[in-house]
Amino acid sequence: MSYGLLRPLLFTLDPEHAHTLSIAALEALGHMPQSLARVTRRYRVSDPRLAQDFWGLHFPNPVGLAAGYDKDARATAALPALGLGFIEIGTVTPRPQPGNPRPRVFRYPAQRAVINRMGFPGEGAAAVAQRLAALSSHPIPIGLNLGKNKDTPLEQAQDDYIAALELLFHYGDYLCVNVSSPNTPGLRLLQGEKVLRELLSAIAAANQRLAEQHQRPPLPLLLKIAPDLGDDDLNAIAALALGTKPLVDGFVATNTTVERLASQPELSECGGLSGAPLLEQSNAVIAQLYRATRGQAPIIGVGGILSAADAYAKIRAGASLLQIYSGLIFRGPELVREILETLPELWLKDGYPDLAHARGSAT
Repeated sequence: MSYGLLRPLLFTLDPEHAHTLSIAALEALGHMPQSLARVTRRYRVSDPRLAQDFWGLHFPNPVGLAAGYDKDARATAALPALGLGFIEIGTVTPRPQPGNPRPRVFRYPAQRAVINRMGFPGEGAAAVAQRLAALSSHPIPIGLNLGKNKDTPLEQAQDDYIAALELLFHYGDYLCVNVSSPNTPGLRLLQGEKVLRELLSAIAAANQRLAEQHQRPPLPLLLKIAPDLGDDDLNAIAALALGTKPLVDGFVATNTTVERLASQPELSECGGLSGAPLLEQSNAVIAQLYRATRGQAPIIGVGGILSAADAYAKIRAGASLLQIYSGLIFRGPELVREILETLPELWLKDGYPDLAHARGSAT
């Protein structure tokens, strides 16, 4: 059954309940090899022009799953079958926590938007590590998106990130430090230059220590930032990836926004706004980061991708890789296939020989 036929039924359900059902379905699919193979044949696009290598990792295509969907690594075994090039799980906190009170997710189909105020609900890093350890295969890169527990004081935030990293280090391919969710009180204060440098320095030291302990390279360290930052803040953050001893290896841009357009008063719930209204704001942040880093730090572009044209706009703004989440809610996994089948046509139409030459061409 196509997602277009299934969506009206899912949209009669509470958004969080629909999400829980989708996770349960994918978790079950991960234990059914024949069904998994059929889904893979339906959605996988094998095109060597889409493959890229960053941070010593091979990405078979640039379309990944954003953090927030598979928070507890329940669906990780099945998600590659949807044609994705990589997965970012989480946000994972070191200790289990319930998140914010319900209702906390709101769909706006007319605007192709979602507002959430989840607050990092999850089973904690130990449970996620147990599931990742049980994976029978690992065909695409897995990112570890880490956050702090709600009740941890900001001055002790680094302890939470390090505690989660210690449990998960062995099972991930890259690390994403989330300091940009609007739904954990005070978290975005960690984006201030001085406190951010201190936080990242502590995490980088732990990353190096764990690398020596596990006899493997340190995990590439990415920083996920908010779309609500000004150019001065973005330039300071970009500097973290520059110099002889950079603190980060790249960026995930962006998280959800707390800003609301006056032209869309119906988007009135508190929380982080994602989906189509975030596209241009996210692209502007990506472009500024690309300029400020002179294209030297890979950027994973996320926010408002609901078509192949949206994905291509992110690449032209400066994104090396892409992530989707809200787009899956409104378009389903067909969106992944559409992007992958159409991207080469778009860059060739503009006269670029490959994705790398199209990257940043709009900045």
